[in-house]
Amino acid sequence: MSAVQFIQSRDNPQLRMLRKLASDNTAYRKAGRFWIEGEHLCSAALLRGAMPAMAFFSESAWARAAMPDVAPTVYVLPDALFRSLSTLESPADMGFVMDMPVPAPIDPHAATLVLDRVQDAGNVGSMLRSASAFGFGQVIALRETAALWSPKVLRAGMGAHFALSLHEGADLDSLQALVVPLLVTSSHAGNFIQDCRLPFPCAWAMGHEGQGVQPALMALAAHQVRIGQPGGEESLNVAAAAAICLHASALEGAAR
Repeated sequence: MSAVQFIQSRDNPQLRMLRKLASDNTAYRKAGRFWIEGEHLCSAALLRGAMPAMAFFSESAWARAAMPDVAPTVYVLPDALFRSLSTLESPADMGFVMDMPVPAPIDPHAATLVLDRVQDAGNVGSMLRSASAFGFGQVIALRETAALWSPKVLRAGMGAHFALSLHEGADLDSLQALVVPLLVTSSHAGNFIQDCRLPFPCAWAMGHEGQGVQPALMALAAHQVRIGQPGGEESLNVAAAAAICLHASALEGAAR
């Protein structure tokens, strides 16, 4: 049974901790915990078996909550105080503090998404959603990629984090552990994706929004693939490109 505590003071130490986690993109690395807020994201975590270390509710949300034993400790705050903590445009009325998952070794055989210095949090979160949706259960983020467990990436991921094995701060040498073939997109080299027989499982590498995949990573690729753009645009958003590539590989794998 959860222990329920009511908080009235803005200076409560638990709230100071929450403000740090909610406002600092890399605070989770030192704290070993991260913050998620909003019913959708919290429910997605629970559905995938992730259990919070602490749960926080506004008084009105707690009155209607159907999750009395959701965490060892539940904190209940006045509505106005909870709203002051929220970083959302439409303030949430519940949130969880989650312990960071224990890192697992890189799986050499897993369908993998490699993020090469992708810096926009929205793009990273969207790509994690696509990875989860299309059966790419492992994500390796190379250095200079946006912090995977930052609040903005967590919101954009919409719960995908809890279905994936995530590795961040990796270097190119770590990719040597992969047995699956590495694929990269290129605007000028390789066959068009619709003409390729794509391997599955595989690892797709997606690069920096402006610079693309770095040359050293391009050199490791078993295949380079182009995405046709008959409308004439110069390039695609990296998250859109990732969705196209991961979906194409998933269809290829399903057809075998």
